[in-house]
Amino acid sequence: MQRIIEKASVLIEAMPYFRKFQGEAVVVKFGGSIMDDESCVESILKDVAFMSCVGLRPVLVHGGGKAISAALKKANIPSEFREGLRVTPEEAMQVVEQVLNYEINPPLVQELIKNDCKARSIHGDDIMTAKRLSRMDEDGVAEMDWGFVGEVTHVDVEPIQAFLAVGITPVVTPLGRGADKKPYNINADSAAVAIAAALQARKLVFLSDVPGLLGDPEDSSSLFSSVKISEVEGLIKRGVIRGGMLPKINGCVDALRAGVRKIHIIDAEVKHSLLLELFTDLGVGTEIVV
Repeated sequence: MQRIIEKASVLIEAMPYFRKFQGEAVVVKFGGSIMDDESCVESILKDVAFMSCVGLRPVLVHGGGKAISAALKKANIPSEFREGLRVTPEEAMQVVEQVLNYEINPPLVQELIKNDCKARSIHGDDIMTAKRLSRMDEDGVAEMDWGFVGEVTHVDVEPIQAFLAVGITPVVTPLGRGADKKPYNINADSAAVAIAAALQARKLVFLSDVPGLLGDPEDSSSLFSSVKISEVEGLIKRGVIRGGMLPKINGCVDALRAGVRKIHIIDAEVKHSLLLELFTDLGVGTEIVV
């Protein structure tokens, strides 16, 4: 009987959050090593289905790095990374597009449907306009080029909004379309930020393979439960925000300044971490706020 009462208490705790987020868009991004763990992916999709069931309007943005690397290897195309981004010549871009749009995305949609969640694919290159990514090297001498890697310049949110209006969860691939009409590979974090900003989403959630922002990467108890924009610069100078977390946090800051209300970074390997972060008082990850 006590266990049953405890379950009821959990629902009571969650009720104010159900009310608060009713009808609100929440962008959820996941990818990386998470996608190799079938049980983890299933758990995430069950959480997304639950969100839809209680009246939130989730938008799922996914990556597919390891599957792309495997497909490129099969096609005898070498994988090269520069500053954490995949160098994508035209022949590699054809593989990237095939894997994201036709191999990874459809099973995610079908799994959501299996969980009684209405879901549809959106190919990112149908809604995101991109320009070729180009930066100067650290010395400011040579221009770095990643081939068909782009940065988002515009998001057409109407298809997403049309799905959300009728209770359909969009599952979006991180691709863009350039002025040359060709598809471009978009970093999935950047795609999620652009979509959340364009939607003015209530929340943007990054499902990661770490608990959140840690003061010490070797100590999970050093987790920052909440970080304000005003604190970010100091944390970067102290070396707390570094490596792969640096572009993610900078993207979070951009999204907040563009109108996203709150951003969460949570550990996908904690079962139902998405629900625990959104619908409990304590949460389980790091929130980034204004």
